Amino acid sequence: MSDTQPARSGNASKYLFLFLLGLVVGAVATVMAMRAIQARQDHFHEGVMHVQQWHFDRLRQKVEQNRCAATDVLPDLRTLRLMADDIEAAFPDLRDDPRFVGHASRMRATLDDALANPPLNCAAVGTLAGTIGESCKGCHQDYR
Repeated sequence: MSDTQPARSGNASKYLFLFLLGLVVGAVATVMAMRAIQARQDHFHEGVMHVQQWHFDRLRQKVEQNRCAATDVLPDLRTLRLMADDIEAAFPDLRDDPRFVGHASRMRATLDDALANPPLNCAAVGTLAGTIGESCKGCHQDYR
């Protein structure tokens, strides 16, 4: 009877090894499948939002750093305005929604006004950043 005891423990370790190997292979296959699904998605809308957020954050940082000359803020304002042209294209499901188009139009109008009359001090940049932030917040509240 002692001859069968080592065979059983040998089989148990083989089964445990195969189970663990199956878990590892399953985890790797799941990650690969998730990456393949993610690669098929359109990331344009995320890119537009990330670039706008980055430039918006730079405006707020410039107020905190007291670097608010027109030459400091105009590059960020220009980029925000340029990216605002892509908002409807980034969200094709919403491009015909009048509220969405209204939010995008108000943001572009705010940025057009800021480019035509650049803020000249930190108080004006802070006010402008607040106005831009409110424009973003209104759209995000409706559509996020």
